[in-house]
Amino acid sequence: MDGTDAAAADHDAAEHTSRWPIVAAVGAAALYLGAGGAMAVGDALPRTPLLVVAGIGVVVVVGGLAGWAREAFFAGEAGSRSQLYVGGMWLFLLSDLATFAAGFVYYAFVRSGTWPPSELPPLLGSLVLVNTVVLVASSVTVHFAHDALESGNRSRFLGLLGTTVALGAVFVAGQAYEYFEFVTAESFTLSDGVFASAFYGLTGLHGLHVTLGVVMLALVFVRSLRGAYSEGNDTAVRTVSLYWHFVDGVWIFLVAVLYVGAVVG
Repeated sequence: MDGTDAAAADHDAAEHTSRWPIVAAVGAAALYLGAGGAMAVGDALPRTPLLVVAGIGVVVVVGGLAGWAREAFFAGEAGSRSQLYVGGMWLFLLSDLATFAAGFVYYAFVRSGTWPPSELPPLLGSLVLVNTVVLVASSVTVHFAHDALESGNRSRFLGLLGTTVALGAVFVAGQAYEYFEFVTAESFTLSDGVFASAFYGLTGLHGLHVTLGVVMLALVFVRSLRGAYSEGNDTAVRTVSLYWHFVDGVWIFLVAVLYVGAVVG
């Protein structure tokens, strides 16, 4: 490669540095801070400005994810772009990690006071166990789906990826059912004190992440059925797998701290 070609390659790599993960991360921060702030202030301060911030965050997140999906999922996945998209996912996850950390700090503050602050619902039921097994299993299936793609076993890749999508949908349904049971059978609602705000804030935030992950996995699965992705063209599969492992890890920590930790000790 001569100097002209090298310069052109460098220009092309710079030209395709994606800004969309940064846009999505900023929007996510606004969404979570606005929504979390609205729950935290209660009736002490006006919630409207915080809800406006959260609404703007939703718009920015959707726009950022749409742009990112168009680049990473639908555009050609040249090797020069691969690390950029994976790096963008790491940036997005780091911003998310900070958001979850803030939520757990708030819960630690709640937990350090009089405990329990009010009557707790039956947190350690069979549903949370089933949900945990389902989500961990989905993390295993997406891992081996990517392995199958890299080894050229397309039928195994499609089967495992489809299974991951189904397991993710089951988890979302299970979480929705848990909310339904807590609200209708246990009368445990968002307004039931500081633990309720921490519980619904953290589990709701995680549920939004899982829902987004299911959508991304389904998008990758549909494209895979149409012949997209191969051993050397797997950027979208890698990035969505990374995201899915992240939400799985957060859930395990959330169960240990929020479900088990609220009842034990």
